[in-house]
Amino acid sequence: MKFAKSDEDIVCVSAVRTPFGRFGGSMRDIDIYDLGALIMKEAMARVSIDPALIGEVWWGIGDTTNTKDPYTPVVARQSLLKAGIPAETPSVSFDQACTSAMTAALYGTRSVKAGSADVVLAGGATSFSTVPFLLRGIRWEGKRHSSFLVEDPIIPLGYKDYAPVAVDSGNVALEYQVSREEQDDWAYGSHMKYGKAWERGFFRKEMMHFEIEKKDKKGQSLSKLVLEKDEQYRPDIKREDLAKLKPVFGNPTCTAGNSPGMNDGAAAQIFMKRRMADTLNLSPLYTLVAISAIALQPRIMPVSPAFAIKKCLHEAGLTIDDIKVLEINEAFACVPLVSTKLLANGRFLQGDYRSMVKEVSTTPILDHDAKHYDKLKEILNQNGSAIAIGHPNTASGARLMMTAAYQLQEKGGGFAACAICGGLTQGAGSIIWVD
Repeated sequence: MKFAKSDEDIVCVSAVRTPFGRFGGSMRDIDIYDLGALIMKEAMARVSIDPALIGEVWWGIGDTTNTKDPYTPVVARQSLLKAGIPAETPSVSFDQACTSAMTAALYGTRSVKAGSADVVLAGGATSFSTVPFLLRGIRWEGKRHSSFLVEDPIIPLGYKDYAPVAVDSGNVALEYQVSREEQDDWAYGSHMKYGKAWERGFFRKEMMHFEIEKKDKKGQSLSKLVLEKDEQYRPDIKREDLAKLKPVFGNPTCTAGNSPGMNDGAAAQIFMKRRMADTLNLSPLYTLVAISAIALQPRIMPVSPAFAIKKCLHEAGLTIDDIKVLEINEAFACVPLVSTKLLANGRFLQGDYRSMVKEVSTTPILDHDAKHYDKLKEILNQNGSAIAIGHPNTASGARLMMTAAYQLQEKGGGFAACAICGGLTQGAGSIIWVD
């Protein structure tokens, strides 16, 4: 199917990310405001756009305890000022968990369509490594030093009134007949695909040149490190070692090996209408054909990318067979596998959206086409995904979109579908097109 271009199309003219650092790795001392500013600057520099043209900034940011001023940190505001974007530029910092950077593109492009901004910058930044420990309950209660309870807010990763996301995901995997073995196979494959992609220079297209300067206590430079590769990648990973790992938090299938890490990183994209890109003499990286934000019952997170893609396919008038590249974030290995099983299910794709939402809330939607499932897996995450690349959660949604765009360039163009799940079963999806 061909895409009919229009001057009113929303296009992305710049898309870039930092390398993604390991928890406690090379990026552990980088301030979250600086991290955002670095990638905002790079996104603008790549297309030599005047910062004064940025009409709005939409910025995903999850935990704010790691900021210098956690009460009202306005992270987008502080990062854009450091990036050299004019102080008169409105911005929004928001938390939609892992879907944030893709949903930032949704909200930002709505502004472009509505005419309230000609150019928007959208993305997100995450620094798990700088999250501090917490002391609760001492403001109004006198406590002895020995009675303080120190809390780590990121272990276990989850939500106070719900099971950890790993527990829900592991259970849903079994409900959709995705075994522990298949998840370990997929995790191993993610690293293998990443290694091949990195060797051929694929990630240089989306990853900025990133230097980290080490300083002493007096602020004097000690050394510089150039980070050229995502630190989550394990070139020496062995399939048999993955099988030995125990599931985390008592879930049946999700382990540290078939899940991503808690990573540091940022990603940014610049959007405008095609006629604006023509005026500025900028070549679009991709056209945004459709984009969605969805939410379902809190326990069934691995199905949400499939629902987000289903919604986009309907909006764009496309079928899953029109898709040449499929990017579904590996929040756990089971997430892309469960969602791809749904995308290989004709009844799910053709069924009314509301009725499918109602059904999946109580009963797994099974009976997928096994051959179609295998075919879709061939175009799914062809360069690896979060298990090998890393998952700085509020940046990952943008990473998926740019990875898909650069992959389409290699394949001669076409449509790609991208999707990501978020805590308590949020979801975001998009369909992009490359000439």
